[in-house]
Amino acid sequence: RVDLAESGGGSVQTGGSLRLSCVASGDTNSKTCMAWFRQSPGKEREGVAAIYRGGSPVWHSDSVKGRFAISQDTANKAVYLQMNSLKSEDTAMYYCAADVGAVCMNRDQALRASDYDNWGQGTQVTVSS
Repeated sequence: RVDLAESGGGSVQTGGSLRLSCVASGDTNSKTCMAWFRQSPGKEREGVAAIYRGGSPVWHSDSVKGRFAISQDTANKAVYLQMNSLKSEDTAMYYCAADVGAVCMNRDQALRASDYDNWGQGTQVTVSS
């Protein structure tokens, strides 16, 4: 079991930036895949970005590529999501997720919510004009 705690959400204007943080505790290992998902009311949970604890591969969804960047601090079991050029459609609850298997090796799996067993409580991001 991996416990995850997100922070860093908030309200920002269109074009602004936010940085989300997630700290993991518990049973992580060198194969852990850490990811960010988001969910808006009435929509399915969408994979945003994922990173393998070994550093590679790194995945970003097409909707955020070039604007968001996932990174990690393995010593502190932390993963970050730097979000730039935010748009109103980025408004959502953002969740940190972890899987101690090998889901990061495949992009479709890495960005698919059903492949993750461990989830944080979420942090709200609201982008307004």
